[in-house]
Amino acid sequence: MFTSKQRAKLRSLAQTIEPIGQVGKGGVSENMIKSLSNALDSRELIKLTLLQNSEGDVSDVANELAESLNAEVVCTIGRKIVLYRYSNKKGVEHIKY
Repeated sequence: MFTSKQRAKLRSLAQTIEPIGQVGKGGVSENMIKSLSNALDSRELIKLTLLQNSEGDVSDVANELAESLNAEVVCTIGRKIVLYRYSNKKGVEHIKY
């Protein structure tokens, strides 16, 4: 879990990044989990968009993704989801918060 200061830092960093994926009507799939896991290994912080036709609530989808990816939900803003996971991959520039 994050302190409020850490969460604020990650939220500010998330404002400048573009969403890398979308969760639509089909919900969360295994292929989506694999590609998001690879993205988290490379970036540590990712943003997703929940489409209007998606069947789930934003916070429910965010928690489902976080659990599947072993990540933390930084925040949900409108229909955007921001996730963070520390990367053990070599050569990754780690986020300092």
